[in-house]
Amino acid sequence: MTSVIQDHRENAEIITDEALCKKKSKELLRSIALPTGLLPLNDIVEVGHNHETGFVWLKQKKKTEHLFRAIGRRTSYDTEVTAFVENRRMKKLTGVKTRELFIWVSLSDIRIDDPESGKITFGTPTGISRSFPVSAFEEEEE
Repeated sequence: MTSVIQDHRENAEIITDEALCKKKSKELLRSIALPTGLLPLNDIVEVGHNHETGFVWLKQKKKTEHLFRAIGRRTSYDTEVTAFVENRRMKKLTGVKTRELFIWVSLSDIRIDDPESGKITFGTPTGISRSFPVSAFEEEEE
């Protein structure tokens, strides 16, 4: 377990029931007005949310990859995904990478600046960002 998670466990809401974890991850995204398909994780074993600090974490059994078909982007999710959340934003994101051409690029920020625009912006630690339609990250039907 990363020390960052350890630092925020006290007073956090922690769910470890696998059946509830996926549901809780979607509720979390809904509560901060981000699309519910943004974190398509499987086998989630822990979801934590420290409401005081805004810190959230999700742990899954193994690293997974997901293809967002609408935009043709492959995304990798590590066994631990962490972020600080606020309305329409996840910042200081860890554990998420997207494939750009032939390299994997870490994402550090996901935000919807203007809900009317229908765009969601993904930022990297180097300050480069790219926007896509929010609809590409709505939950896909199985």
